Amino acid sequence: MSKISEFFGLYCKNPSLDFRQAMTTQICPYTQRICTKMRKSDPEIKIGTCSVKYQNQDVIICPFRLLEHNQIFIDCLHLLTMHEPGNELYLVPEVQIPGGHVDYFLVSAKDKKVKDFIGIELQTMDTTGTVWPERQRFLDEQGIEVSADDLNNKKPFGMNWKMTLKTILVQMHHKSETFEHLNKHLVLIIQKPLFEHMKSDFNFDGIEGVRLGDPVHIHPYNFEEKENSLSLSLHTRVSTDSAGIANCLGLNAESKVELQDLIRILEPKLIEANRLKIGITG
Repeated sequence: MSKISEFFGLYCKNPSLDFRQAMTTQICPYTQRICTKMRKSDPEIKIGTCSVKYQNQDVIICPFRLLEHNQIFIDCLHLLTMHEPGNELYLVPEVQIPGGHVDYFLVSAKDKKVKDFIGIELQTMDTTGTVWPERQRFLDEQGIEVSADDLNNKKPFGMNWKMTLKTILVQMHHKSETFEHLNKHLVLIIQKPLFEHMKSDFNFDGIEGVRLGDPVHIHPYNFEEKENSLSLSLHTRVSTDSAGIANCLGLNAESKVELQDLIRILEPKLIEANRLKIGITG
């Protein structure tokens, strides 16, 4: 059996789904755009693997898979402490700040003037090796013709848990100082297995429970089979500050930006295309 769990958002264990059509359209159901995971040797072919089976767990390998129903953003709304009824909500992607870019800013605005915001980072697993042979084996199992060379390719894929975590924790530390300086929140969205490795591989002493006043929040999600599909649900929440993240890594860095500078970046991006829409994604 192939180790692909989802193909263009379709659960591979559900035989009633049209995988051939998904392969043809190459549409990601979570962005409503063409999948961005392309084959290096042929960029016109999109790989379409949202999640894979690894060590008896379904592991998400594409960050867009986390956008299911926009639930991860709904689960952050309570951190917009200055939000009021009547304010508009915007979701602004890829905002550059000192220390790198932030995947999303969830913004509360009134008449397109920023009233509050939080930063949201998505982290899924980077694979080692290649998932392409497993993708091709899955298509072969569905009766879709693929190259014999792909089927005979025995190259495996793996997960580099510690390097993935070290990379995101270093980035979170750099960015957390900016958010702490502004008295705002930065949220990391990850899957539960990655969170479990985070606790075992790094110094998480003292990081437990959640406090609204902390600038850094971590939201791990379950990813489990429900009603013949895989679905996300919030597992737990923990919070800390930049010193807590530094304690995990033994780092010390400064990356600060003034509030008005960041508002000047955000306000031109408060356009209709960036309004937060609920219940229209896959």
